[in-house]
Amino acid sequence: MNTTPEFIRRQYAFAAHIRDPENHPAPADVDDRRMAVYRELFYNNVEGFLSTTFPVLRKLHDDTAWHALVRDYFAHHRSHTPLFLEIPREFLYWLEHEYSGRPDTWPFLHELAHYEWVELALSIAEETPNRGGVDPGGDLLAGVPVLSPLAWQLAYRYPVHKIGPDCMPDMPGEQPTYLVAYRDADDEVGFLQINPVTKRLLELVAEDTGASGEALLLRIAGELSHPKPDVVISGGAGILKKLRGKDILLGTRSHQPAPPQG
Repeated sequence: MNTTPEFIRRQYAFAAHIRDPENHPAPADVDDRRMAVYRELFYNNVEGFLSTTFPVLRKLHDDTAWHALVRDYFAHHRSHTPLFLEIPREFLYWLEHEYSGRPDTWPFLHELAHYEWVELALSIAEETPNRGGVDPGGDLLAGVPVLSPLAWQLAYRYPVHKIGPDCMPDMPGEQPTYLVAYRDADDEVGFLQINPVTKRLLELVAEDTGASGEALLLRIAGELSHPKPDVVISGGAGILKKLRGKDILLGTRSHQPAPPQG
């Protein structure tokens, strides 16, 4: 025997129809013109926000395919947050864990969606760079480079930053695509493609061991077994400067030698 109160059952029926009107009839005692207002309002709000957050994904779909995708998400996913700005994260989760796809679903679908979602996520991230004790113009080789918390390293199998109607890869790239998403001092979000050496340099900076920029580059030269470490240091100095110019690096702090052992 169903013990759910009548008003709750009516709410469920109302919501089910709004989510999936083709498979769930509208409440019998509500005029369809009024129900249409709710159907359109809820769906259009979600669809519009997804179109704005995932513009490339939207462009790759024709109208029929795009609305079928959004309808599938809207009808079947159960969100875990009431926050409107979290809708794209929920959509991303649905694509990765719940969407069964179609035989012709692009293999890069989830990676492209993640790449596009990062821009929104970084724009609303609440981390605040701690600039205390940081010299924004410090010597990047002699000092300890400081990484911004608003610089996120990303790695993809597909060249997501190039995907569009004229670039639709059906196989992963020969090498991973490494990017840094960053939010600068003007709160503008940008993306920078980096090579494996820069990726490794940022990983070492993120470890925050107190090593100077020069020491980090010497370590990389050793890992590469490079015959001319000075070349690595010279090239690395330019990379560090470029990263600071984009606020990926905040600057430097003083070198802090490791404490004596024993």
